[in-house]
Amino acid sequence: MRKVAVLGGGQLGMMMQEASANLPLELHFLDPDSQCSVASLTPHLVEGSFTDESTVMDFCRDMDLITVEIEHVNLNALHTLVAMGKEVYPQPTILDTIIDKGLQKEFFDSHGFPTAPYELLNSGHEALERGWIPPFVLKSRTGGYDGKGVQIIRNEEDMARAFQGPCVIEAMAPIQKELAVIASRDVHGKVSTFPLVEMDFDPDLNLVRALFSPAQVSKEISQAAKSIAKRLVEEWELVGNLAVEFFLNENGSLWVNEVAPRPHNSGHHTIEANETSQFEQHLRAIAGLGLGSTALKRPAAMVNILGAPGHSGKAILRHKELLKGDKEVFLHEYHKSETRPGRKMAHLTVCADSSEAALKKALELGAELSYEAESSSS
Repeated sequence: MRKVAVLGGGQLGMMMQEASANLPLELHFLDPDSQCSVASLTPHLVEGSFTDESTVMDFCRDMDLITVEIEHVNLNALHTLVAMGKEVYPQPTILDTIIDKGLQKEFFDSHGFPTAPYELLNSGHEALERGWIPPFVLKSRTGGYDGKGVQIIRNEEDMARAFQGPCVIEAMAPIQKELAVIASRDVHGKVSTFPLVEMDFDPDLNLVRALFSPAQVSKEISQAAKSIAKRLVEEWELVGNLAVEFFLNENGSLWVNEVAPRPHNSGHHTIEANETSQFEQHLRAIAGLGLGSTALKRPAAMVNILGAPGHSGKAILRHKELLKGDKEVFLHEYHKSETRPGRKMAHLTVCADSSEAALKKALELGAELSYEAESSSS
């Protein structure tokens, strides 16, 4: 049984642990929260900071494999572990690039991947003097996650809240749809891609509200997106999962928006909808166990269940009884004891005869579910 160190014990780690049940792997988690999502599923949780170099070194020293469920970890430790001969996936040299949105954009640009026109700024306030005219998008170069670190500047008045530090400025994409592909590459260089998904974003929180698979696009668009995702993992020689988010523009062109080197929100439906889940595929890839089939068993849709507005405190899920008895509805709670407005608390997957039917049902059920605080205070 090989021991796998996972930096992070949130919902992605929780679903990775669930996927490991039938694999010859023993997962060990490092997270600063002793009550994190994975805590109730495993005795192999160490409370500690995955951003602290010595803590990461101590945790990983006796492990056979090392991976992450979040990019914002101590990279110095991961580089040192590689130098010691440890297998660390995704490789820290790739994480160096991906955690900096400026370096991400430069990689796309220099390697011929289509992406929005951009410029690197020392501060968002440089935009107007550099000749940019709203609307445009500002992205903080580091630290962004789940919609944080992104600003849409629609007019000059919005410049008052522009990022103070280093950021990327991008042309506003003429978006028709937002799409995503998860590609997986194993230690032997084999690559697989999951079917393309179409995403619906919450305009206020700037995170995925819902998604469905298969996406409602032409076969040519689907193949083009998969080809780009496959070429990205091959250019980087990345081992593990790479989620690639795309803009499908009004003229039919694809732009790479951002990437994430791990299991990703855009693949949660694969637990029920695909032959192999994204979580199992990531583990298979890093451990050299052979990639599984990514075939879609049933069209599906997923909605994120968030903390309700105005509610912070001990979490309680309202209207869960609406889901009872439906064999094509699957609720995944993340076992987070505290709810906050907009916090990802769970997701709901619905399978159906078509992606349209699955999405309609998922949105209807998702609108009824609500994570509130036992005592309503925020």
